[in-house]
Amino acid sequence: MALNSRVLIVGLILLLIDWYFYQAIVTVLKDSSTYRKELVSYIYWGFTVFTFLLFLTPFVFPIVDWPRYIRVYLLGLVLMAIISKIIGSLFIATDDIIRLFRWIGSYFVTPTETTGSNIHSISRLKFLNKIAIGMTVIPFAGFVYGMVRGAFNYKIHTTKIVLPNLPSAFNGLKIVQISDIHSGSFVSTTHLEEAVKIINQQKADVIFFTGDLVNDRATETEMLMEVLGKIKAPMGVFSTLGNHDYGDYVQWDSREAKKKNLEDLKKVHETLGWRLLMNEHVPFKRGDSEIAIIGIENWGANLNFPKYGDLKKAHSGTEKYPVKLLLSHDPSHWNFQVKEEYKDIDVTFSGHTHGFQFGIEIPGFKWSPSQYVYKQWAGLYQHGDQHLYVNRGLGFIGYPGRIGISPEITVMELHNS
Repeated sequence: MALNSRVLIVGLILLLIDWYFYQAIVTVLKDSSTYRKELVSYIYWGFTVFTFLLFLTPFVFPIVDWPRYIRVYLLGLVLMAIISKIIGSLFIATDDIIRLFRWIGSYFVTPTETTGSNIHSISRLKFLNKIAIGMTVIPFAGFVYGMVRGAFNYKIHTTKIVLPNLPSAFNGLKIVQISDIHSGSFVSTTHLEEAVKIINQQKADVIFFTGDLVNDRATETEMLMEVLGKIKAPMGVFSTLGNHDYGDYVQWDSREAKKKNLEDLKKVHETLGWRLLMNEHVPFKRGDSEIAIIGIENWGANLNFPKYGDLKKAHSGTEKYPVKLLLSHDPSHWNFQVKEEYKDIDVTFSGHTHGFQFGIEIPGFKWSPSQYVYKQWAGLYQHGDQHLYVNRGLGFIGYPGRIGISPEITVMELHNS
């Protein structure tokens, strides 16, 4: 089935959800004036048609170079409206389930003069439909807050890892990890400049970037090159690719065009002065001592994400190094391969999950829908002597905001005792 056909089917399903949710509005306005009913109806369906056309536009007219703010924020508005209405529809469904049982029960009741002859006509519960509308407004307001405040509320997460085999020359090594910039989601340089300033203020010895520099296309970085080029560390910046960097989620004119996009993205890393690791390792020297930095292409075990990574190739020849640090975008790689087959890899640095850009994080407790998909989804994990750190991401994609899960700059120190 062609992409546009699939999108149209999804669009029709969303319109059905809109119609279903509209029944709650009809119920609440049942006793209102005709003028008020018509006004609310025009506003509701006008907004619905507007968001529906926004949803279809980039798929129906893919050749148009839509401005970033349209691609990011207006399409984000579509997502917010859809999710909010789905949440509200759950309460309408509760109403309909109650009505169903009342309707079934009505056939076991003998009509009387009190109950009347229309006993099998079960009206909607007005209070549940009011709740449905309210429960749509609340998440929508939350989404707006997440766009205005949450998207760029950068948080520094600090952690310390003890590696007994770490050479003394590396004791106290400070690493800053960033991940998932998603350049195409930034509509200006202002907020990224703020993030870069915070990154450089940490005075890291080395910086790791663990993939998803772009949403799809290398050209997304053009506006941000000057800002990204300011990310510096005395011992360098090392990077790897994420699933979005390969351009797998857009239609290309040809296989050659897609391949060129990837080559262009590699050149972006080179221009920025980042050492892009493509299924390889490099010695990391400090004084007379060396450890290994390994970097692989994307390798995902969940949700059919691609497995471009070749850890066997990248790991080969690292036996002589007392400590090995791995950059691998998708944390499921650690769970399914690294800790099972490569037990000498001491620390793995990943990103990818964004913490679903939604959740709760308070001291001693964290929750996100991400945890139902990824066993390791945010922060530090340990299995025996091996460690995994999952960065929550610096940018965003899809929904242009964050609720409860802030964009992250990781500061990690390595010690030998």
